[in-house]
Amino acid sequence: MYLASDLRKGLKFEIDGEPYVIVDFQFKKPGKGQSLYKCKLKNMITGSQFERTYRSGDKFSKADLDEQEMEYLYADKDSYCFMNTSNYEQHFLTKEQLGDVIDFLKDNILCTILLHNGNPIGVTLPNFIVLRVTSSEPWAKGDTATGSTKPAVLETGIEIQVPPFVDEGQLIKVDTRTREYVERANE
Repeated sequence: MYLASDLRKGLKFEIDGEPYVIVDFQFKKPGKGQSLYKCKLKNMITGSQFERTYRSGDKFSKADLDEQEMEYLYADKDSYCFMNTSNYEQHFLTKEQLGDVIDFLKDNILCTILLHNGNPIGVTLPNFIVLRVTSSEPWAKGDTATGSTKPAVLETGIEIQVPPFVDEGQLIKVDTRTREYVERANE
């Protein structure tokens, strides 16, 4: 059990059987009376957000959350299959549960899956991933303006901006958090 004094940004707890994370937090101590804890909460399953104020005596139950390393196997219509690398159990997530993560999914990539009561609710990709450039315009010699970039489509279908010297067929490292080019990668 958590007490109201344990509340802080990033804390995960359960309300009515669903996991929530505190996105924003403010502590207020009025001149008289109990302390107030104003929280902006986000439902970890639906993504909906709302604000709620708690008093110093309130208690909360811990969310039954577990993170496990899993390998992405394949997509089947609107579901995506991940396999637990320790016990080979398979879990399926929907397109809505994955969100923008879909842009970086390629076969056999290792991800961290967040489970609530044994059911998958979210995916965290590695910070950096190596992808092949499938199409990119050729670099024109003399086009050396500082900060110039060109669009490139990667093997997963996502389009990002890359430096002009990156050619079709090359491997590049991409930051999955910012969706930006980092550097060229070795074969």
